[in-house]
Amino acid sequence: MVVKSRTGAPDWLQTRTEVWRAVGWTAPRPARPWQPPTDVYENEEGVVVRLEIAGMAAEDFSITLDERRLVIEGIRQDPEPKQTYYQMEIGYGEFHVEVYLPWIVDPDCVEATYENGFLRVFVPRPPACRVRPVIPGNREESG
Repeated sequence: MVVKSRTGAPDWLQTRTEVWRAVGWTAPRPARPWQPPTDVYENEEGVVVRLEIAGMAAEDFSITLDERRLVIEGIRQDPEPKQTYYQMEIGYGEFHVEVYLPWIVDPDCVEATYENGFLRVFVPRPPACRVRPVIPGNREESG
């Protein structure tokens, strides 16, 4: 009988992980970029992109805009050296978030604020196109 682990990990690593859980420890996670919690929502004024990235300074991340694609990326450094993790849920290292916006955006209109561990990027709605109604009888007819 062949048993495959749900994690796809080798049997020896799966057994080790089960032992760690039995004593209340969390198994180490493989190294990978972390993804900050991100909210993207629309209100009457425009679109808001909000990231939870506590422990960073404004120079630790960058915001770029390419027509409809908003890219937020940066590096969060681990402030303390550690020898052994018993639990690790806070992500460190590089992150990259892409948001596709519903309209093309003028980069000069985008506002970003970083306060209390949250980055808030506001993308205003574009000005409405002015449409003149065509009223029958007001058109010049050629003939």
